[in-house]
Amino acid sequence: MTTSTPSNRSRSETSSSGDARDAVATAAAEVRNAVDSMASSLPEVARVSRGLVDDAMRAVESGSDARVSAGVTLSLGLAIGMLIGGAPRLLTILALVPVAAMGLVMIDRRPRATGGRTSAG
Repeated sequence: MTTSTPSNRSRSETSSSGDARDAVATAAAEVRNAVDSMASSLPEVARVSRGLVDDAMRAVESGSDARVSAGVTLSLGLAIGMLIGGAPRLLTILALVPVAAMGLVMIDRRPRATGGRTSAG
């Protein structure tokens, strides 16, 4: 029968803790590289996203009243369906963003009532 001596145990524990440290260091380096690459591409993503939002708003503003109304109805129906279906709240809120954008366009198109009274005579 062989028994392990304390010196054998300490060598194996030392090598396994060294391996764990190496693995943690490698993982930290990979995370650092991923964050650096994401940070460097963030301005480009923001620029492209802003362009897409501007294009979408131009399309909504140039659409007919019926088209904007249909878009509001569709987006609101989607958000309500997600709410009833138990989707995460963040996704439901994101589904309401087009409703808000198209709602603002509809409010801008609404005829303005004159505030003054007309007097006869």
